[in-house]
Amino acid sequence: MGTKHPEFTNAVIFDHPLIQHKLTWMRDKTTSYRPFRALISQIAGLMVFEVTRSFPTKEVTVQTPVEQALGKRLAGRVTVVPVLRAGLGMAEGILEVMPEARVGHLGMARDEETLEPAVYLQKLPMDLNAGPVILVDPMLATGGSASEAATILKDAGVDDLRMICLVASPEGLSRMAKDHPELTVYSASVDRQLDERGYICPGLGDAGDRMYGTV
Repeated sequence: MGTKHPEFTNAVIFDHPLIQHKLTWMRDKTTSYRPFRALISQIAGLMVFEVTRSFPTKEVTVQTPVEQALGKRLAGRVTVVPVLRAGLGMAEGILEVMPEARVGHLGMARDEETLEPAVYLQKLPMDLNAGPVILVDPMLATGGSASEAATILKDAGVDDLRMICLVASPEGLSRMAKDHPELTVYSASVDRQLDERGYICPGLGDAGDRMYGTV
């Protein structure tokens, strides 16, 4: 379902027809906020299957209506951390598939002059190292916010960290490879480049604005 990018070895790209179909609807500027919200949730839910493939499990015995059976359960406590506000839509899609996951929140705003992130909210579980952590943000543009978020999570004790985004730029992937070489970024697309404002081209616009109708 996902394949390693030939240039960016820290990136896994999803070329599944259903994901690409939904991403194309998201790119379309005529797609309004209600279907945009649904699409962002649906794509995240589809992507999380591959992202969780390597999650550790433990064997357990359960009693079925017929007899005892040996099965598997996740070995750790999974935490999903969306970068506010656009990451919330992706978190909802992941929680539809994995409702047992905990949710932390990181609020980050980009300074439009320096393009660097400023943290305004940080609410995380105390024992983040109790299991895998999935960082979610629809857009990996300059990589500033994602890199800062990854640093915050690692400083908080995260040992197993991976990131899901919808659209990534080459510049953002390069920065993540430099700042966090151990972290894998899962994306539905690697777009052409950033423009002079730091927006992804062709991209899909401001995901937060399009998701909440504040364009």
